Amino acid sequence: MAKYLVIVESPAKVKTIKKFLGANYEVEASNGHVRDFPKSQFGIDVENDFEPKYITIRGKGELLAKLRKAAKKADKIYLATDPDREGEAISWHLMQALKENPDKMHRITFNEITKTAVKDSLKHARGLNMNLVDAQQARRMLDRMVGYTISPLLWAKVKRGLSAGRVQSVALRIICDREEEINSFIPEEYWSLNGEFLVDGEKKPLEAKFYGTDKKMDIHNKAEMEEILKVLENEEFEISEVKKGERIKNAPLPFTTSTLQQEASKTLNFSTQKTMRLAQQLYEGVDIKGNGTVGVITYLRTDSVRISDEADAAARSYISSQYGEEYVSETAKTVKKGQKIQDAHEAIRPTDISRTPVQIKESLTRDQFRLYQLIWKRFAASRMAPAKYETTSVKVAGGDYTFTVSASKVAFEGFLSVYMQEEDMKKGNVLSQSLSKGMKLKLKELKPEQHFTQPPAHYTEASLVKTMEELGIGRPSTYAPTITTIISRRYVSKEQRNLYVTELGEVVNSIMKQAFPSIVDVNFTATMEGLLDCVENGTVQWKTVVRNFYPDLKHDVDAAQEELEKVDIHDEETDVICDNCGRHMVIKYGPHGRFLACPGFPECRNTKPYYEKIGVACPKCGKEVVLKKTKKGRKYYGCEDNPECDFMSWQKPSDKKCPVCGSYMVEKGNKLVCSQETCGYVEARPKDEKEN
Repeated sequence: MAKYLVIVESPAKVKTIKKFLGANYEVEASNGHVRDFPKSQFGIDVENDFEPKYITIRGKGELLAKLRKAAKKADKIYLATDPDREGEAISWHLMQALKENPDKMHRITFNEITKTAVKDSLKHARGLNMNLVDAQQARRMLDRMVGYTISPLLWAKVKRGLSAGRVQSVALRIICDREEEINSFIPEEYWSLNGEFLVDGEKKPLEAKFYGTDKKMDIHNKAEMEEILKVLENEEFEISEVKKGERIKNAPLPFTTSTLQQEASKTLNFSTQKTMRLAQQLYEGVDIKGNGTVGVITYLRTDSVRISDEADAAARSYISSQYGEEYVSETAKTVKKGQKIQDAHEAIRPTDISRTPVQIKESLTRDQFRLYQLIWKRFAASRMAPAKYETTSVKVAGGDYTFTVSASKVAFEGFLSVYMQEEDMKKGNVLSQSLSKGMKLKLKELKPEQHFTQPPAHYTEASLVKTMEELGIGRPSTYAPTITTIISRRYVSKEQRNLYVTELGEVVNSIMKQAFPSIVDVNFTATMEGLLDCVENGTVQWKTVVRNFYPDLKHDVDAAQEELEKVDIHDEETDVICDNCGRHMVIKYGPHGRFLACPGFPECRNTKPYYEKIGVACPKCGKEVVLKKTKKGRKYYGCEDNPECDFMSWQKPSDKKCPVCGSYMVEKGNKLVCSQETCGYVEARPKDEKEN
């Protein structure tokens, strides 16, 4: 008869942990949270000092009954939910729901699901950490307040079951702001110049980049370039400097949640959600042939790069035996001071470094293997010596002008023998050993090239996570769900890794900016995250955070409601006639944005795509240019006569032609820019056009 009951969050852990603990222990899973706010009510008693009203989550009644039964029989109950705020809160809710004697209940946590860690956690059972619970309660209440009060307003304004969220609305704003930057970006012309020089006794010419005189020189246009070329044509060239040196590249830090998501996105093309799902499986336990079920990585939600002394020692001894003593790093790296780190956890690492990816490849799915290999290599590299490069830089002088070329080769691989990132894989220049100062060179060819500056890149999931982390928005557990939410709500579309704002996203973002500026304010949201950290550290009361937040939110909601009530939102009638019943069709909002619907619904269910005319003739065929959307919702401008006419532009075209090359012009902020990239003509937009 089991004397002890262990309750974990996920059923996947049950089997792994039961195997470690033996017959005296019963292991059950809570399947995440058992209590939460009711779906149909606000769930927060504002009049009664913001007391939360929790109820059993629908569908969890049977599970709770089963847990209560097991709890009654047990002498001791160990709550083994995840080692973070959310896990602590689940344990607290379980304590409330099980209605058992509190003295019987103990909280245990482990950072990895291995026999040693689980057995050790039982020796260090403790009471609940109410600071952690309160930080989670405060976060949940803030999120509830925003979601529950603002979503109905969006529904009224945009006519869909839309929603707002405390972190998701800021993430959407970040993407919208970047989109605006891109749309108003004016490319600027610049030129580069490469020279090919013949070296005596060498078949391959030496290619060097134009530098300038004694200081770096930018070449802005063709006229400047032609002036330089005229001078250089008659010059004699010689090597004025050959400098040799050494460069060191330090090993990377082990993974945190954020850096793992970024690297898996870049190198494996995994979405943040997929990375977290696979990491969860590796953490909870996989069946390893000969070993049974074992957790192969440590806990996946962390923003710390700390490593336990045992894991550090094991890694150093493994590296020493496999690669040699000189490959072991001398000191452990630490994170820069001043960064906010919740240091309760270690970084993400393999639970046993001697369990190499190749050894367990057969036991993992292809994607599990690829992620485990990434984590293993990164951790091993973090304990290894820096890579050393021999560098050579050469200056070629021609009159007053200088060209430069540099090369580097690996002198000692260090951590690169295990782990390489994109930039390490690029082939560097290989310079001939025969180059020396004073050597005369013969000019073979000068290669001038015109360029234009590029707008900032669209966000990818990886760069959005990086930005959110840098701005202090969200925490390791929220990056993936936030991005998943804004994509699934169709506020943002993902095409070839890039994130684009949809028409729906633009509408929601503009309402949020107008009516709830503080909710979508990056600094405000980061400050709230900081306050939640203070609650966790016990320096701020959780109710204080909630009490200060709610009145301002309520004020904004009331004001927005009043303004909305003044706006009677009618369906906009168009001149498009319904093919079925002859009525004038109206514009409606759907999950993909606007569409045309017959006002005779439900008798007439006719719908059509809605294409907004922008009052510009197609530059190719003269018909109307309309606003369209890709399958995933990204906006573009195309000809209404598609597919007969294939005109399309991501930027809004103008009916003005470029006076220099005759191409059509596009709108970029308050400027008109020639659509022909190599032309570069720009002029101010007429005032009346800007106001339209």
